[in-house]
Amino acid sequence: MITSPYEKYRQSSVQTSTPGQLLLMLFDGAIRFVRTGMDGLQNQDISKANLNLGKAQTIISELIVTLDPSYEVSEGLASLYEYTNHLLIQANVKKDVQPAEEALGYLVELKETFAQAVKLTAGNLELSNG
Repeated sequence: MITSPYEKYRQSSVQTSTPGQLLLMLFDGAIRFVRTGMDGLQNQDISKANLNLGKAQTIISELIVTLDPSYEVSEGLASLYEYTNHLLIQANVKKDVQPAEEALGYLVELKETFAQAVKLTAGNLELSNG
């Protein structure tokens, strides 16, 4: 049972979001977890780094399995997601922030790209409904 007002809000926002908004939420979460994991690496807090880099990997794995293979772009995205996951594993295993920084760069760039696509799609929907 959810008792926290924040948790109720969060659950409601997920349930009422469009697929594009959900995708952006996933990227926001992955980016936040990578940054927190990098902070753990920089401060030698191995537990914090491991936990948060692992959470980011889980989100990226979810992005991979939800790709629609009927779209040509899915193959390229799958490769990029897999490489990003590889970088996070390397950062975690080697306790090196550099691969995590590279992964973060890809995630931020992808989020910005998808945010633009969501805006364009929303604009086109408004035009077709208007």
